[in-house]
Amino acid sequence: MIVKKENATNKQFLGVDFVVLAIGEKSMVTKMLYKTTDNVPTHSHPNEQNGYVVSGKYRLKFGNFDEILESGDSYSIPKNVEHSIEILEAGEVVDVFTPIREDYL
Repeated sequence: MIVKKENATNKQFLGVDFVVLAIGEKSMVTKMLYKTTDNVPTHSHPNEQNGYVVSGKYRLKFGNFDEILESGDSYSIPKNVEHSIEILEAGEVVDVFTPIREDYL
């Protein structure tokens, strides 16, 4: 499947704007459009989450990790692990979820 940028789907979840870039059989790619006013409280989901910070600055907490992430950093959060993100500077993050997040469709 190929998704041209003009065909990507703009969505919002818990007040956070994001774009669904591609959906495969077992995974999906999203681009999160974080604003400093966004709030991503501690939560978990049955999806592994791998991310790449394109721009912005974030504090990511999960397991024994409590790190500041900036452009070029990446992460992997196992499924069902509680995590939170504090947006320190607005920016974009590309996330890959496996399996597909049904609540993002």
